[in-house]
Amino acid sequence: MPPKKTKSRSRNKWADHYTRKARKDNYPARSVYKLKEIQKRYRLIHPGNRVLDLGCAPGSWLKYAAEITGPRGYVLGLDLKPVELALPGHAQAMVADIFDLNEEVTALLGRGFHCVISDMAPATTGHKDVDAARSFNLCESALGIAMDHLVDGGRFVCKIFQGPDTQAFIDTVKQRFTRCHIYKPQSSRKASREIFIIGKGKRQED
Repeated sequence: MPPKKTKSRSRNKWADHYTRKARKDNYPARSVYKLKEIQKRYRLIHPGNRVLDLGCAPGSWLKYAAEITGPRGYVLGLDLKPVELALPGHAQAMVADIFDLNEEVTALLGRGFHCVISDMAPATTGHKDVDAARSFNLCESALGIAMDHLVDGGRFVCKIFQGPDTQAFIDTVKQRFTRCHIYKPQSSRKASREIFIIGKGKRQED
């Protein structure tokens, strides 16, 4: 009997109030509550918006964004992994590598988005500086995609693991948007080094 209890504890090591709440609310991951907190504070997504979700699997942010936009909007999610969640008709998920977007994805991106959201995270190594550097690379790519496909005045949010390059990334977001905010939701795990960088009002490019 003791081995069974140990195995159960190990399997549920990261389960918490938000994990249980996500199951109850029919979201595949607790991360949805981070976006809910960000949305409540900064109102990044509006009804009827076109939203691009980078790193969308397993689909919690995608589903929540689609709930906000409603059927007059459109939400596109991209991830290396497929999303198995049932989605409404105005939302779709595609398997894609953000570092090497294919023609099919590029065609869908061409129409312009009101908001780009990214909860992307690298495969962690346990070495804080290495993980932070990989996170920075993902954020740079997310920002590049946002600058290419956001409408003027559009909004952007992405997760970054704090490290030596974090301030440089924040400074870049400040240059590209009229307002920049740094936020750590209450639903983020206390031990996590993640923060969210938010840009509002994409500046018109020369």
